[in-house]
Amino acid sequence: MVPGRLRPVPTVREISRQALIRRGIALECATLGWNVVGIAVLAVAALAARSVALAGFGLDSLIEIGASTVVLWELTGTGKARQQLALRLIGGGFALLAGYLAIQSTLVLVTGFRPHHSPLGVVWTAVTAGVMFALAAGKARTGAALDNPVLRTEGRVTLIDGLLATAVLLGLLLNGALGWWWADPLAGYVLVGYAVREALEIFRAER
Repeated sequence: MVPGRLRPVPTVREISRQALIRRGIALECATLGWNVVGIAVLAVAALAARSVALAGFGLDSLIEIGASTVVLWELTGTGKARQQLALRLIGGGFALLAGYLAIQSTLVLVTGFRPHHSPLGVVWTAVTAGVMFALAAGKARTGAALDNPVLRTEGRVTLIDGLLATAVLLGLLLNGALGWWWADPLAGYVLVGYAVREALEIFRAER
């Protein structure tokens, strides 16, 4: 900087944008932290209950961790090429999630696998559903304010995570109360359709 020359004063718009970026980063860090803890909790619950659904939900947490990492990488950089790559990675995450749900739900139905009741799984999936819905809403608002398609798209990944937690919770409750072991895989098929649609929309929009 030339001596005596003042630094340019950031505009209100620039300050507001930086605040939104910090909010987006905070939302993704919260998502990452929750899912890292969730993998450990779900591993314990799945082993205790011999639950395929809980084990699968733990794998879904890994996908969410990957999607959040992609968004953090995109928010801390600039450029159209970086944004397009981030969207492709998130679209791939949706495709992986759809494949995992389809395989898991089919295996459970074909084998007639009946897990034990899991109080820990019920509590964790119930709380996780609420947390994921809140984070998804925050990402949708922040992504819209920033006009950032990557953050908006990853917010839909978080929404699916909340819907999946709700489906797993419903399956656990129906299995524990009524012995309806098939309720969870049927709910999983509904989410397969949603995840496939989101992946196709991302790839179509990119082209």
